[in-house]
Amino acid sequence: MQKRPIRLTKGCAFYVFLTSFQIFLFVIFLSGMIGAQKLTYPPARMDNVIDDYFGTKVPDPYRWLENQDSPETQAWVEAENKLTHTYIDAIPAREKIKARLTELMNFPRYSTPSKRGDRYFFSKNDGLQNQSVLYMQKTLTGEPEVVLDPNKFSPDGTIALSLLAYSKDGTLLAYGISKSGSDWQEIKILNIDTRKEYPEVINWCKFSNVAWRDDHSGFFYNRYPEPGTVPEEDQYNYNKVYFHKLGTPQAEDQLVYEDPEHKELSFTPFITEDGKYLVLYVELGTDPKNRVYYREVESKSPFIKLLDKADANYAFVGNLDTLFYFRTDSDAPRGKIVQINVKKADPKNWKVIIPQATEVLSDARMVDDQLVVVSMQDAHDKLKLYDFNGKFKKEIDLPDLGSIGSISGRRSDKEMFFDFTSFLYPSTIFRYDFTTGNVSTFHQPEINFDFTAYESQQIFYDSKDGTRVPMFIVHKKGLKFDYSNPVLLTGYGGFNASMQPYFSISRLVWLENGGVFALANLRGGNEYGEAWHQAGMLDRKQNVFDDFISAGEWLIQSRYTSTDKLAIIGGSNGGLLVAACMTQRPELLGAVICQVPLADMLRYQKFTVGRYWIPEYGDASRSPEEFNYIYAYSPLQNVKKGTAYPPTLITTADTDDRVAPLHAKKFTAALQTANAGDNPILLRVETKAGHGGGKPTSKVIDEQSDIYAFLFKIFGMGNSISK
Repeated sequence: MQKRPIRLTKGCAFYVFLTSFQIFLFVIFLSGMIGAQKLTYPPARMDNVIDDYFGTKVPDPYRWLENQDSPETQAWVEAENKLTHTYIDAIPAREKIKARLTELMNFPRYSTPSKRGDRYFFSKNDGLQNQSVLYMQKTLTGEPEVVLDPNKFSPDGTIALSLLAYSKDGTLLAYGISKSGSDWQEIKILNIDTRKEYPEVINWCKFSNVAWRDDHSGFFYNRYPEPGTVPEEDQYNYNKVYFHKLGTPQAEDQLVYEDPEHKELSFTPFITEDGKYLVLYVELGTDPKNRVYYREVESKSPFIKLLDKADANYAFVGNLDTLFYFRTDSDAPRGKIVQINVKKADPKNWKVIIPQATEVLSDARMVDDQLVVVSMQDAHDKLKLYDFNGKFKKEIDLPDLGSIGSISGRRSDKEMFFDFTSFLYPSTIFRYDFTTGNVSTFHQPEINFDFTAYESQQIFYDSKDGTRVPMFIVHKKGLKFDYSNPVLLTGYGGFNASMQPYFSISRLVWLENGGVFALANLRGGNEYGEAWHQAGMLDRKQNVFDDFISAGEWLIQSRYTSTDKLAIIGGSNGGLLVAACMTQRPELLGAVICQVPLADMLRYQKFTVGRYWIPEYGDASRSPEEFNYIYAYSPLQNVKKGTAYPPTLITTADTDDRVAPLHAKKFTAALQTANAGDNPILLRVETKAGHGGGKPTSKVIDEQSDIYAFLFKIFGMGNSISK
């Protein structure tokens, strides 16, 4: 029988004590229960909280879990973690998985070099370092020098470098540090030649950018209000641009731009490569439709609103004096490049340099006085060169069907660096010499794994409404199509983000033990341009779930696997994806890994930076129409009592300030209460970690070991971990 709802007040400390004591007894009793067929979960009381959405009454019994600082919530989380770790630590394969992951991950990893002046900067991890170290070389073959080692910032490796901004000559560095995975940054300044820190620290920065002036006098940056100066609900509003003069306290920074009448807009400053113009990206949350303002760096005049309709996405490519080049989806959902003379900015004067094609134009920049363009065909990349008039020059051959992670180079450079990766091709840094036209390998990792024993392929399947959707599949050569293979299926389907071939160390353990990996390119991403994105957002979000469910059905129909061997995994918006699919089709799935998920879609916009995502999801409190389509799929509200849910591991982190951990907690409590079967429903809450960025290597290994141990147990894998 459920207790009557008791709200926590100053007078109910006794209830808190009783609840904590009950949980304490539960933890003591846990060891004897873990071998039972059905787990006993920590008690989670149900409050009589009901919201009214346009006449529909919606219960929210676990709202008390939104308060992560309450003793009751903390005691419940502690008990959930105890249950999860007791369960997973008892899996015989767990330590073997961890040992193999540690072995596989122990190799040097490099970032793409950035050249400033005559210096090359790059990050390198020797293998098992918690954080990558920032190095500098003064020539391509010079001896690397350590610039910053974030492993010395904290003994447990939970302080990470989160922003790197070099002055034009490479003598000064503004760098951001992030603690415990937080998106908040502190920006510090280093003289690279002397290794001396400037005394000032720049605070209240999140998703910020730094743009140095060419004269090194200081930089422009954007930040949020100092806490306490605005109401708490406005902490992520009123973004402003400031100029920081080197060697002065932040309190003296000069306000450059604000728009208090449109408090939800944010501003990202950057300076053109010629040092002449200060440009602002003006954005509303994650809406890809942005605005662009500019003025000369030396000017004190108001910014010129070059593109102010928010009618499309405009990504600055570079400029030739007053000729600004943009990559845009304006009247071109797959992208094009246009040239805008800012002195004659009327759209009728725009010149199309590279028109829309069948491929998606996904990136472009100016290097060696030409255009370097990345285009995407069926979710894999091509790399091409054009002159400034749009004349095609050549295509640079890539090693496989894969993706380009980053490109480094400036208009004045005679070289560029790019990294390439695929499912069976570890991220490798290449150097392209524009003088000779040669591509050379700059850094290629060596991993103790036989890649020749595996293969990847791309197939296409039909979704529920007949839409053709691509999917990549990776497995051992000689796979038997007899329904017996464990399959791990993932996807994302949101925010215009493309899910392209990528390399994963932890996935190798899955593959070498007979697992199959599948990646579905769902609507909501950018794989086929903005139309593909819009087909999976707002009131069309169900298309994303249909695409994912259809991928699972195809894998079963094609004899790769069966329902009891099909696992799905996803994080963040991908966590929403797997949570929605498991509530809609629990009988289809053999296991679920749900990472840092959004689950309460009726209230997501009320927490952290959730309001940024309203252009993608909508707001259930804003209109009956939005409520109806969100309510129809919101995972928390669609958990049904008496349903047998598949084995599920839900992960989150206590300091995730992007997707609040309350989503994972409430979803776990609802599933554990409703589940009619014997399958485990477990919650793993990481400490001193955020949404994933900057997570130390040791925590990554532990988390991945837990995830794969869970899957190995459910699917009866890993009796002898392969090597």
